[in-house]
Amino acid sequence: MRSGGEAQPRARTKAVASGGRLPPSTYFVTSAVFHYLGPAFAVLLFARIDVLGVAWLRCASAALVFALWRRPWRVWARSSGRRRRLLLALGVVLGLMNSSFYLALERLPLGTVGAIEFLGPVLLAALGLRTARNACALFIAVGGVWLLTDVHLAAEPLGLAFAFGNCALFVLYVVLGHRLAADGGASGIDRLGAAMLVAMAVVAPVGIGDAAEALTSPVLLVSAFGVGICSSVIPYVCDQLAMARLPRATFALMLSLLPATAVAVGFAVLAQTPTWLELAGVALVVAGVAIHQERSAVPPPSQGSQPSPP
Repeated sequence: MRSGGEAQPRARTKAVASGGRLPPSTYFVTSAVFHYLGPAFAVLLFARIDVLGVAWLRCASAALVFALWRRPWRVWARSSGRRRRLLLALGVVLGLMNSSFYLALERLPLGTVGAIEFLGPVLLAALGLRTARNACALFIAVGGVWLLTDVHLAAEPLGLAFAFGNCALFVLYVVLGHRLAADGGASGIDRLGAAMLVAMAVVAPVGIGDAAEALTSPVLLVSAFGVGICSSVIPYVCDQLAMARLPRATFALMLSLLPATAVAVGFAVLAQTPTWLELAGVALVVAGVAIHQERSAVPPPSQGSQPSPP
């Protein structure tokens, strides 16, 4: 009985692991595109559904997809107490992060929210730097984000508060997500599914009432599922596959692509035309990521010092 029960997890692991031949940057770029493509479509739902209702629909639709695909309750059943606390923590972070992101997006342009979202991961990248080349890459990327961040403190203080709250939660997502991906992409995806169920429960008290209209409208419901798949399934799965193969500092610096992606998606989907300063910021961000050197290419430290775990 036990060997039969293990056959399906092994098959799923083999299927996910087959993508290991692709470079981790492929997963990251895919995640970066869908990270803001989904929210751009979510903005279009704001006219019919309240912001927190859209946030709950995003979590709920993603949780349903993971439930049908990965059967995440099995992960919960065989997890230790420490692992369950990690799943709960990540689920709470995902729920709060998605809600604060949409509350900021309601008040600020997508490119601005994306730029602020990156500021926290800059710190993670700085903590993991080991060479002058990487310090230069980080400096250039931060300069690009600075140009992209065209915010007005007096005009939208509440929007900025939600944006910076989302920034802090995004840092926690990167840290907890790396712990989740520590022993392989397939296991990380299973645990991600369990965390998404927690996120759905976290947002439900403030969002399910506002989402009621979508539950009776096939068009809105299909749109909500599109947002959930684009925002939480595809990018988070790609993040797990990338995190399993990239040092945390490298992944954090590559997140500087997100503001550039946000500007591009905002222009294509929401007709938010970037200024020449924003375009210059995009160029600097891309240059910083191109200059960055991964830890595997850096000469190893002396035997007397051990790198800190992610």
